[in-house]
Amino acid sequence: QTGKSASALNAFESELGAQPPLGFFDPLGLLDDADQERFDRLRYVEIKHGRIAQLAFLGNIITRAGVHLPGNIDYAGDSFDSFPNGWAAISGPDAIPGAGFAQIVAFIGALELGVMKDVTGEAEFVGDFRNGALDFGWDSFDEETKLSKRAIELNNGRAAMMGILGLMVHEQLGGELPIVGPM
Repeated sequence: QTGKSASALNAFESELGAQPPLGFFDPLGLLDDADQERFDRLRYVEIKHGRIAQLAFLGNIITRAGVHLPGNIDYAGDSFDSFPNGWAAISGPDAIPGAGFAQIVAFIGALELGVMKDVTGEAEFVGDFRNGALDFGWDSFDEETKLSKRAIELNNGRAAMMGILGLMVHEQLGGELPIVGPM
């Protein structure tokens, strides 16, 4: 943390996510001379990437365990489990057809543009996409519990980002991993 001004360090060291053992950790200096708006934008991106990584990691583990959707993925009769796991499902000789991949990308784009954002302006915090419709008991929690749950989500997202990166690297290296099995 050498070379950073004391004001830049002190500005965000009490924010959610600055917790032991690292505390406030910004090795690339992305928050040097940043304002609250810049911090909120980076936190929004971190939360979104963490949520995606959690889904990706879980999806990778589940499909490698042999659990697939029932039925066929197309009218040609190809079943979901007839496609390989991991990166091979996207690129390779047995990959999902291009039209199917385009549908996946279009669906994700529609979610990104129309659903996964604060549409109503009712967000309590960065990354709150409830939009007044989904609650699941959130409003019944006290402030300390809400802060704890947000910190847990942030940490789980950070761990999942490292986890899916590790799975992707090991998939390219080949071999076998405990629990996950052959890559």
